[in-house]
Amino acid sequence: MALTLKQLRYFIAAVETGQISHAAMEMNISQSAITTAIQGLEAQLGVRLLDRSPHGVTPTIEGARFLHQARNITAAVEDAERLPLSEGRQVTGKLRLGTTYTVAGYFMSRHYARFRRAYPDIQIEMIEMPRLAVEEGLATGTLDLAVMLVSNLANTAGIEQETLLRSRRRLWLPTDHPLLSEQRITLADVAAQPYVMLTVDEAKDTAGRYWAKAGLTPKVVFATSSVEAVRSMVASGMGVTILSDMVYRPWSLEGQRIELRSVAETIPSMDVGLAWRKTRSLPPPAAVFRAFMSVALGGGG
Repeated sequence: MALTLKQLRYFIAAVETGQISHAAMEMNISQSAITTAIQGLEAQLGVRLLDRSPHGVTPTIEGARFLHQARNITAAVEDAERLPLSEGRQVTGKLRLGTTYTVAGYFMSRHYARFRRAYPDIQIEMIEMPRLAVEEGLATGTLDLAVMLVSNLANTAGIEQETLLRSRRRLWLPTDHPLLSEQRITLADVAAQPYVMLTVDEAKDTAGRYWAKAGLTPKVVFATSSVEAVRSMVASGMGVTILSDMVYRPWSLEGQRIELRSVAETIPSMDVGLAWRKTRSLPPPAAVFRAFMSVALGGGG
């Protein structure tokens, strides 16, 4: 029986999230579907791919080797799926692309690399800038297009946007935190805990809005512009935080586990998307990049 792409994707999600339950949430399927797919993979390959424990799953030596192959296979298939964009193959020129810090660090690398492979005749000048500078660049024409947190976009009158990815925000906790035993966690529960606040890309301002709407204030013990610092501090038990799934990783740099839980209240998602000036037609290289990203992310949403 041949391996399926679904099995590979479920396996990759389980490794990247560190828990079958988290992988199921990411893929919007049942835990049993993930478990069955991975068990089928292990049976077909004749090796154990994952070590399972009460704290989650980690790849075995064979699993780590297979993970590399699985990622290569899924990447190749994704590239092949973009072949309908072949009418853009003849486009040449330069794309001046603005991006913000979080998008550059946690979203753009794989899409940038695949676009460059697919369209080698289009030169990309990608510049990381604060959100206000990106909006100014689009308005003045020094940028053709931007990939940014469109949920933070201010100049909605002058800038068009297309959402590519909605990344929900959830609670990060250390493995021994008492809230992990609760069936339902509210913002009031979180407000009673020491809190580590991320400040980069206006994260503090965004958090401030949903905290204010709830009539609560988190007990901030440390504020930092570094996602990795937040990760380490949460894992070591210094505090908890609420951040986007896009920047979540199940382990800190020190190898300590980080757990993820939903909060009862509705918290706005962090939306990544494309932005360009409304009154200006996209140059051909920018139009090709927009079409490429729309296909890559399944049409946005």
